[in-house]
Amino acid sequence: MALAQYTPKEYYNSKNQGYYQFISIDDIISNFLVSYVGDDKIIKSAKRTEIAYHAQRTLQELSYDTIDNVKSIEIEIPPSLSFPLPHDFVSYVRITCLDDNGLERPLKPNNNTTAPTPFLQDQDYNLLYDNQGNVLLGKESEASKRFKAQNDNATGTPDLSDIKYLEEGGGINVDFGKRYGINPQDANRNDTFIIDQPRGVISFSSGVKNKIIIIKYVSDGLNVDGDMKIHKFAEEAMYKSIALAIMSAKANIPEYQVNRLKKEKKATMRSAKIRLANINMEDLTQTMRGKSKQIKH
Repeated sequence: MALAQYTPKEYYNSKNQGYYQFISIDDIISNFLVSYVGDDKIIKSAKRTEIAYHAQRTLQELSYDTIDNVKSIEIEIPPSLSFPLPHDFVSYVRITCLDDNGLERPLKPNNNTTAPTPFLQDQDYNLLYDNQGNVLLGKESEASKRFKAQNDNATGTPDLSDIKYLEEGGGINVDFGKRYGINPQDANRNDTFIIDQPRGVISFSSGVKNKIIIIKYVSDGLNVDGDMKIHKFAEEAMYKSIALAIMSAKANIPEYQVNRLKKEKKATMRSAKIRLANINMEDLTQTMRGKSKQIKH
């Protein structure tokens, strides 16, 4: 039976372009039941719910370090300089600011401040509690407010003839490293951000107000049914990972069978990473041509 779900006419007129690269979790589970579960198979019996659980866990782990499951959103920063994290956010990959030419300018996390949880106090500095004895919390910490209110030196128009401007690191984070030289960690002309993970909010410095920000982040692939799919290059790695997880949880399984599945999983994972790396020989050759240049000393 053919794997294509649409005729060419239906495909090009639909909104599912590119679907053939992926296989759904439901198909993975059905294929696993046919190929791996049975009296004459490596797994004698397994419930579909058990397979579904391990399939979802495998998809999560693959999304973190094997599959290129990076999403991106484009937003305009409001005057509050804060924006909620994406609903399926797990960790950020890169955050950039879009300039007038459509180029992305990278923003760096600010490691000199944090977004702590603010406790409310009375005029005598005593903590305030609710009726159940829990400490009352503020909406936003003072550290976050001051961070967003700061005047970023990198956003102004520098006077390149000013000797002090040149000596203090070119106007880049001049408050840091004045005496012993600039810290490479702070050598960034662009703005910075901090992520308040408990509140699910990302805050930016004042230079990006009303500008376009692009947030690239990693998700686990389990947010909605449409996300629960995997690239066909990693399909075999899914099967081996599910088989290993099921066999490892069963009792009275010979150790050599578990070790065999571990080796097979490791091999298929490595193969999936190489395939998904999308290494193009023409691009690699073009890059390596610069190695033949002579460097003058």
